[in-house]
Amino acid sequence: MILTPEVLTIFVLNALFAFFALVAFVLSIKIVLKWDLNSVSQSQYKLEKLSYLGSTIIKYIFSIKVPLFLFFVFTLDKISNVLTGAMCAAGVVDATVYGTPLFVLKIINLYVFAYWIVLHKEDMKYENQPFVKQKFTLFIVAFFLFMAELILEGVMFSSIEIDKMVSCCGTLYSSSSTSAISSIFSLGDFTLLSIFYGMFFMLFVFYRLKNKYLFAITNVLFIIISLISLIVFFGTYIYELPSHHCPFCFLQSDYYYVGYLIYTLLFLGTFNGVVVGFVPKNELQRVKNYKLSLFFNTLYVILLSYFPIIYYVKNGVWL
Repeated sequence: MILTPEVLTIFVLNALFAFFALVAFVLSIKIVLKWDLNSVSQSQYKLEKLSYLGSTIIKYIFSIKVPLFLFFVFTLDKISNVLTGAMCAAGVVDATVYGTPLFVLKIINLYVFAYWIVLHKEDMKYENQPFVKQKFTLFIVAFFLFMAELILEGVMFSSIEIDKMVSCCGTLYSSSSTSAISSIFSLGDFTLLSIFYGMFFMLFVFYRLKNKYLFAITNVLFIIISLISLIVFFGTYIYELPSHHCPFCFLQSDYYYVGYLIYTLLFLGTFNGVVVGFVPKNELQRVKNYKLSLFFNTLYVILLSYFPIIYYVKNGVWL
């Protein structure tokens, strides 16, 4: 087990989150089962007060958990300094069998939690709160994902052995690696970049067509192809090394923490795109999300494209 100030902070926050999430879970079940907007009974009045309490608890838990994801990544990076063989967070994630499932679950929860916050804000705009059942039903599902994350996180940190040799990112993210991630290197650069820029172009096409569902689905697919292209192609130009594909090292000070900007832009762009298709909004607000999605996704593409272009300008060759 490894205990650092950052890990202890996460444990304390998780304990608090678990307690309040359990309270909100119980309230959510009551509301989903008994909510009746047309009723004027005393029980409905109590449910309306409970819904406000439950929404407030959930809102603050999720509002903290979303940015706390970056703190989790920062913690993994700090821990890598005390693990033999680890150069960055990648080594910590691979140090136990729980690391990769936890990281995937955290990314899924990141979008689910942010989605709940947006749905809640939309619900609070109307006096009759038309999405009360929908948002509390979503929280019931999110609660199990949330608790699974907290348990898995505790198990992962408890399973880390400081004196055990772990793999470095150069081994984990390479075409010769035995890990599952090695399969993505079979894609050629031309094919990969064609899919990446083609999918980005399709976002503008679906925006012009005002097809909110295809726009949202394309954003989901854009998350996947963006991460793959970042690991296989763009990352090598950030490091200026053809063999270095790690998606964590550029979160470090050596690369001016540019990774935090890259991932933040990707999240903001794709999340606003998903919101377009799956959160009930009026047309004016939907157009705003369309534009925010295209704005942040465009910044993301420009930022990634900058690295190979500037490398070619400086060196006259591609990696």
